[in-house]
Amino acid sequence: MPQFNSNGIAIAYEVHGEGRPILLIHGFGSSGKINWIDTGWVETLSGAGYQPITFDNRGHGASRKLYDPQLYFAHEMARDAKRLLDHLGIARAPVMGYSMGARIAAYLMLQEPQGVSCAVWGGMGLNLITGLEDSEEIIEALTAESLDQVTGRTARQFRIFADHNKADRAALAACMVTSREPMREAEVRKIEQPVLVAVGSDDDMAGSADALAALLPRGEAFTIERRDHMRATGDKQFKAAALEFLSRYASE
Repeated sequence: MPQFNSNGIAIAYEVHGEGRPILLIHGFGSSGKINWIDTGWVETLSGAGYQPITFDNRGHGASRKLYDPQLYFAHEMARDAKRLLDHLGIARAPVMGYSMGARIAAYLMLQEPQGVSCAVWGGMGLNLITGLEDSEEIIEALTAESLDQVTGRTARQFRIFADHNKADRAALAACMVTSREPMREAEVRKIEQPVLVAVGSDDDMAGSADALAALLPRGEAFTIERRDHMRATGDKQFKAAALEFLSRYASE
């Protein structure tokens, strides 16, 4: 994978095919490949005429691993995304983010309103504002010596996911401390671009899609039926709703 220097941090990325560029921002503990290639998103978007751009957030995948929690605020990771677009010479593009990636996308839109035409936020509802209460439990799960020491359902999900992906758990633990940085309601209301907020019907981590969409000047909510947080990522319903949304707003 090629890399670029984002203010001293090596960020790995891939550009897939040709077409209208669209930036894809993966979730916590994942990578560009796991979140977007393995789930069929890159193939789906390429087939619809887009040029998907995937990258590994700092601390993830093939990007540089960092162990200082102060380097993982979502608003800082949003600057990595902007620097990647600048590196590729892309002035404006639609953006998709899942879970932590949606939080990063939200900060990107707040920081660079002229650089994002529209966005799809998957796996992120009202918890963009309220945050989550299980961060400490997840950090303990990531730093435990073995999975046997992890008891909570959500914590076990994250530990199993990290182990399966052979992730750097120490880097992820540092990331978990600050990456769930809440966005103030007043800031959400400033995001004027169209946003599709898509959350699984069985997702107990994201918060309400309807409540978040209602705060956005041009927000739309979509329920991914019969899917929880982990299983909604590559769902066909989600893909169809995202493509329909992008057909209306990607070129704004």
